Amino acid sequence: MVRQPLTPEQIAAGRRLGLALRAARAGRSIVEVAVAAGISPETLRKIEAGRLPAPAFGTVVCLSQALEVPLKDLADAWLADMPVKQAS
Repeated sequence: MVRQPLTPEQIAAGRRLGLALRAARAGRSIVEVAVAAGISPETLRKIEAGRLPAPAFGTVVCLSQALEVPLKDLADAWLADMPVKQAS
């Protein structure tokens, strides 16, 4: 199966998600949060930098729990300014 390239809107959404995660992480180290979420620090670094704009749902759920941020808040960050047809 060939994966379709991400649209510019999806890339922008990934950047917004990364910013939201970085803000939620605040003073905690990237290693601390990554370990708590069960992912590698490099994966979290890529997500926060927007280089991994569409992380797996499970990854976002685990980050939500590790950061004690409602999953809806992260979804809202990703969906902001996203055309409805692109979000589905």
